[in-house]
Amino acid sequence: MGSSQEAGSFGDTQQISSDNVKGLCLALSSSLFIGSSFIIKKKGLQKAGSSGLRAGAGGYSYLVEPLWWAGMITMIVGEIANFAAYAFAPAVLVTPLGALSIIYFCSAALAHMILGEKLHIFGIVGCVLCVVGSTTIVLHAPQERQIESVKELWDLATEPAFLLYATLVVVAVVIIIVQYVPKYGQTHIIAYIGVCSLVGSIGVMSVRALGIALKLTFSGTNQLLYPQTWVFAVVVATCVFTQMNYLNKALDTFNTALVSPIYYVMFTSLTIIASVIMFKDWNGQNATQIITELCGFVTILSGTFLLHKTKDLVEVSSPSVFMRHSKHDEEGGSDQEGIPLKHRESMR
Repeated sequence: MGSSQEAGSFGDTQQISSDNVKGLCLALSSSLFIGSSFIIKKKGLQKAGSSGLRAGAGGYSYLVEPLWWAGMITMIVGEIANFAAYAFAPAVLVTPLGALSIIYFCSAALAHMILGEKLHIFGIVGCVLCVVGSTTIVLHAPQERQIESVKELWDLATEPAFLLYATLVVVAVVIIIVQYVPKYGQTHIIAYIGVCSLVGSIGVMSVRALGIALKLTFSGTNQLLYPQTWVFAVVVATCVFTQMNYLNKALDTFNTALVSPIYYVMFTSLTIIASVIMFKDWNGQNATQIITELCGFVTILSGTFLLHKTKDLVEVSSPSVFMRHSKHDEEGGSDQEGIPLKHRESMR
């Protein structure tokens, strides 16, 4: 009987549950803070790298840079909002809305004030596509699964399908870190971003589980007494530390305009896969709803790539950027982001 009621609520695509609305608002505020943190942290990494060993080269001089910490605090605020969003809404709804942080981060006003960038007309089209795709996903997102105890979450996490996915992720991450990062980390962006995205997909599942456990605790059903809650907390801490470490390396080594969209696409895709496996978000939805959500996601991907691809058009057409390139070529062979030109060439 419970499953039929659940299917009925899924079938109504015109209504958005109150929990989904709360998750939506939290996800939007998270995008605002996280989008800003990308720029602030990038500036902090650049400043720290000018006076010490760069993060991309294994240095940690950014830890004593106030600007980097300002970006980190901004990101933490955004991640807290994101954490809370997963307690109310499914990952299929929350995760794709991260595209809005890319829009905000790349918006004409913010990029012009802080990074001195301009937004090409096709970049505006990319922004519109991201908004349309996000709206499509919001309107057709599945309802949050009703969880009564952290033990239910643990049962979901220990089902064979998700255990297989988690095992494959761990094996892949170990291989990338041991075999590929030392050789290709400085020249191939996929090494750092691959680790961030794979670990992040597991991290989001743990964040969602921990968020639901805390929500139940605040509602009067104490979940902190169960050891499973603390296991999820340890997994969250491990995943966040790993993500931050390799994301810093990626931001310090490669252009932010490359890191942001590639990270978003890989992270969002893997997170949706993990969520569908663990939480069975698409159970109770018909084929039309699922296809519509996928179309919305593809629309966001198209907008994201268009938005960042047009950055090259703006840079090529900008005389000031050309002069900066020439100046750096003469001084040491680096572009305006402080990235060795051989890295830029290897990425194209």
